[in-house]
Amino acid sequence: MDEVFRALADPTRRSLLDELFREDGQTLSAPVGRLPMTRFGLMKHLKQLEAAGLVVTRRRGREKLHFLNPVPIRLVHDRWVSKYAEPWAAALSGIKNTLEERMEKVFEIYIKTTPERLWEAITDTDLRSKYQFGSQFKSDWTRGSRVEQSHPGAPGLLGEGTNLEVDPPRRLVQSMVALWNDDVKKEGTSRVIWEIEPVGDSCRLTVTHDQLREGANSQLYGGWPMILSGLKTLLETGEQLTTPGSLMYANPARSQAR
Repeated sequence: MDEVFRALADPTRRSLLDELFREDGQTLSAPVGRLPMTRFGLMKHLKQLEAAGLVVTRRRGREKLHFLNPVPIRLVHDRWVSKYAEPWAAALSGIKNTLEERMEKVFEIYIKTTPERLWEAITDTDLRSKYQFGSQFKSDWTRGSRVEQSHPGAPGLLGEGTNLEVDPPRRLVQSMVALWNDDVKKEGTSRVIWEIEPVGDSCRLTVTHDQLREGANSQLYGGWPMILSGLKTLLETGEQLTTPGSLMYANPARSQAR
């Protein structure tokens, strides 16, 4: 976490994060005209943000796009903030809830585990429920097969989709249709991509949630930082992480589960 604190300590880098908060998926040239710095200076700051895991890059043709990754901020919150605040306070301050044009959200986290164990945690119903707010995901995990999301306390399905690509233990691509309330039902189909890359004795997990419509409801993607933090804690310690989401969704009668 030291790199995260050092990256956030600089006001220029915080301004860059604000830019990505405002409009995610920017090229290097996009913020140059809006911030008082040279292209070279901007590159240096972005490299430091990448090193801290606060920015994730993706190639699209000849362009290199930069995405805000809120997962490290979530981890800092869970380690240093949540134990001093009331659990429900985080529900009042989303890490990222602005709505842009056709949206793509990218989340990245490093977990000390094997690709096989990480794949199991994503596809095993019991393990998944321990870090995704009690939700159960059922499928035979083959290409073209159906995925159903449910909760023991919910009267019907919370979500459904299709496994578009299944390449264990490296890549899983799924369509997603949220069903837990009328607002998210209107959003239609989006896509979730899980990518696992071994790095020494650890794995880098990248979750991309894309094909979100302009103005998409933040309920669709806002829970990912808590979900991935819970996944990391479960695999590295064997314990379940208490997050605002896990507390909110422990009782489906009081709130809608993701």
